[in-house]
Amino acid sequence: MIQAPEPVATTPSWPQYSVLVVDDEAGMRSFLTRALAARCANVEAVESAEAAARVLARQRFDLIILDITLPGKSGVAWLEELRERSFTGDVILITAFADLETAIHALRAGASDFLLKPFRLPQILNAIDRCFERSRLVRENFVLRREINGRAGAVEGLVGDSQVIRNTCALIRRIAPMPSTVLIQGESGTGKEIAARALHRMSPRADGPFVPINSAAMSSELIESELFGHVKGAYTGANAPRDGLFYYANGGTLFLDEVTELPLPLQAKLLRVIEERKIRPVGSEQEITVDVRIVAASNRNLAEEVLAGRFRRDLYYRLQVVEIHMPPLREHTSDIPALIRHFSDTMAQQLGVPPVAVDEQVLRCLMADYDWPGNVRELKNLVERSLILGEFRADCLAPATADNAPGDAGPLTLEDVERRHILTVLESVAGNKTEAARRLGISRKTLDRRCMEWGLRDQEVPADA
Repeated sequence: MIQAPEPVATTPSWPQYSVLVVDDEAGMRSFLTRALAARCANVEAVESAEAAARVLARQRFDLIILDITLPGKSGVAWLEELRERSFTGDVILITAFADLETAIHALRAGASDFLLKPFRLPQILNAIDRCFERSRLVRENFVLRREINGRAGAVEGLVGDSQVIRNTCALIRRIAPMPSTVLIQGESGTGKEIAARALHRMSPRADGPFVPINSAAMSSELIESELFGHVKGAYTGANAPRDGLFYYANGGTLFLDEVTELPLPLQAKLLRVIEERKIRPVGSEQEITVDVRIVAASNRNLAEEVLAGRFRRDLYYRLQVVEIHMPPLREHTSDIPALIRHFSDTMAQQLGVPPVAVDEQVLRCLMADYDWPGNVRELKNLVERSLILGEFRADCLAPATADNAPGDAGPLTLEDVERRHILTVLESVAGNKTEAARRLGISRKTLDRRCMEWGLRDQEVPADA
């Protein structure tokens, strides 16, 4: 028999969890219902396994407190059936008649805990608290594994001291404590997920999970199951029930990136979730109450998507309670030096290489002569590539286009910037390639190769002094 530890020092509560009590004694049902009603999101009590099965068919419960001795089917027999049907919730078995063999049988049947009647209130509260703590850790581990798999090496936080970044940070700080749904709009690579994480970290939900979802990366056939979960047999290949990402985000923040990629029928279901705070797994008749703050993001203009008929107007208004616009890098190029230092210092540690140095003249070119179509993500990729190569290389970004070719009035590509800078240095040292390579921080061999790639003949570059 499992004995509870010392009584809890404070009265616990679990406002995000629901409990089903199954006991044929009216007094015990009344006692547990009164004790848990103010502590849990929902508490129901029934007198038999058959009645419990009917309740469980229409509603999900996180925990079942189950008496072993019941009229009709015993508690242990029903527990075995639940586990065979892949019920994943916790079950605490209680009984007035037990020995060691009964306790072992109960735990082998899949019980999370075992208590002998009569028990004191602190004992059952401690048992419940242990179950919900395990459940919380399982959810956090799931979210952490998913985050590590999807965001290895990600850099947290907005970097920069420009006025536009200061304004964006001030807006995030102002709305983070609010429970409102937030819409983040901006071009790809501007840091929409970083802003969403900042909203979560500075909110009262900071201790809860942050679950990012990229709608564009999910197949249209499976996205509903990914979001809301499914029951066994809901569709071909659904061999076991699965909780959706909304469930794993319970008590925290769900970041719905590229929300415009959601199919219109699913947009209607998302609207219902926002309004009712309930989800329904695919193939199930039961609804699950969820407490989730939704932060949505898009690199498209949602108002234009509504006018084009590709996005629901009512969902747009529910998402746009508060809106954050993430500025493109071309609007705050003064932050480029700080961003390069930040990325260089952070990724150099991860890669095990020294930080990369950037010439002041190159920095000025990066800030003035390039349009940064890939925004901050493009700059980050440039720094990472330069760290790997051991030298700052600006030829890996967006190539010139017909509208943006060298010599045109439009912005230059980074290869144009690099070429211009190297030629300027060569000119300043009267064509001495050895000295130019030293000033550029590259090898003479690398300089020769770059000149060859650009078709610079020896007669165009004066010989070394």
